[in-house]
Amino acid sequence: MHVQKLEQQLNITFQNKTLLQQAFTHSSYVNEHREKLFTDNERLEFLGDAVLELAVSQYLFRKYEKMTEGEMTKLRASIVCEESLVNFAIHLKFGDYILLGKGEEQTGGRTRPALLADVFESFLGALYLDQGYPKAQHFLEKYVFPLIQTGAFSHAMDYKSQLQELVQRQKEYTIEYEIVEEIGPSHNKEFIAQVKVKDYSPEEGKGRTKKEAEQRAAKKMLDRYREG
Repeated sequence: MHVQKLEQQLNITFQNKTLLQQAFTHSSYVNEHREKLFTDNERLEFLGDAVLELAVSQYLFRKYEKMTEGEMTKLRASIVCEESLVNFAIHLKFGDYILLGKGEEQTGGRTRPALLADVFESFLGALYLDQGYPKAQHFLEKYVFPLIQTGAFSHAMDYKSQLQELVQRQKEYTIEYEIVEEIGPSHNKEFIAQVKVKDYSPEEGKGRTKKEAEQRAAKKMLDRYREG
């Protein structure tokens, strides 16, 4: 494993290089190299999972003061789920650094979702052990939290249903959605949706799909509606 290359890529220098290597060592590699006394990343994964959940919980609690417990729980689940962790690992090219046994390598282990998700968590666990919680949190602030701010997980929050429920509970108003603009070529299009509720000026949201754009518009209207 090219420890130094990974450190340069992330701009992080580990005090304990062995710990960093362990984070990327799969059990299949350990089983094929018993004479070298390698340790796999499973225990680090366990620790990293806890660090990730705490850091994301703390971020959501501080960032979204009006979000209910149920909403935070649902959003956190979408951030720490396997699919999201795989995307984080792919973005960081973690698959390039994993130490795999020959059999696992030949069967496509380097791109296997569960394996990539585990590596992301084990790296976070290693970073926490090597440099403490603030450094692990800083890593997430750089690579994960910005995705929350840009709405990458908005699919987890059904803001349209929440808005519908709130409006119908308080007044008999109708809600109207309209795609007001489409931007870019067909293979890379963005949509701008507008939502209208009686007595309120329209709100707009942008997304890669019409549904995502409508959800983001609904989120803006929901926030304003709750403020009165």
